[in-house]
Amino acid sequence: MKSLLLTVLNIAFVVAGVQAQNQHVIRVGKTDTVRVIADSTIVEIKNEGQKKRLKLIFEYGSDSIGKPVKLSVSKEDKKEIKKEEPFYIGLTFSHFDLGLTKILDNGKIKLSPANEFLDYKTWKTINVGFDVFKMGYKFTDQFAMQIAAGFDWTHIRLKKDILFLEDTASLSYVESDIDYSKNRFTSSYLRIPLTFQLSTKSGALPKRLNVAAGPMVGILLQGSQKVKSDAEGKHKVKDDFNFAPVKYGAFARVWYGSVGVYTKYYFNDMFVDSPDQKDVKNLSFGLMFMF
Repeated sequence: MKSLLLTVLNIAFVVAGVQAQNQHVIRVGKTDTVRVIADSTIVEIKNEGQKKRLKLIFEYGSDSIGKPVKLSVSKEDKKEIKKEEPFYIGLTFSHFDLGLTKILDNGKIKLSPANEFLDYKTWKTINVGFDVFKMGYKFTDQFAMQIAAGFDWTHIRLKKDILFLEDTASLSYVESDIDYSKNRFTSSYLRIPLTFQLSTKSGALPKRLNVAAGPMVGILLQGSQKVKSDAEGKHKVKDDFNFAPVKYGAFARVWYGSVGVYTKYYFNDMFVDSPDQKDVKNLSFGLMFMF
């Protein structure tokens, strides 16, 4: 309410400053004290995308200098100002993740001999994702719960010149005689995160600090391998490559304004029906951007 009144007064000061067809803009900070001498007027403002009509009554004339400004709001307007729908639903483009991916073998970053074929280039093995749909409920100004849906890609840049075999019972590969300048092993998932979000009070900081965490489910959309070489050019194969059809885990996010950090960890194995890859899991972390 305090921020709304400050916004109203800011606009009102512009209107009240009209004298002899000349406009004077007065900028008011939160701690400023301002006296306005003007005729009564009607000011229409926008608050969170909705128009609000407020009537501001100003004392005018030399006798009223030093008197406080009077603000009059109708009962109907008060109800409209206080009314804020806690439930929301719609399309979005938010929680854009860009970070690194680590393959954990039995909880270790170092791969076991059986999984050395998955050895990857650290700075080129990345995670990218974003949400396209959201639905939530805002319990208070500082606490909300939301379920969303979006897309999540994990790009593993392999070091070895190997080709994965299609339609195999377990994850299988062959070594190639070709020197690949690029060998990218990718999984893409539909992600569905359930978010519990806490925020600092509005106005406590120039921008709000937010902390969010919750469970996340992923549904496999596609697996693929893309290779590039001077001998054969570019070549891409699409297959599920034994990626888990459903993966589940947890995530955490911390952001201030529109930039923050995130981490995601999936509890189940990256691959199914592949005994040699048992307890091979996925961890991602990096930067997050809000749009």
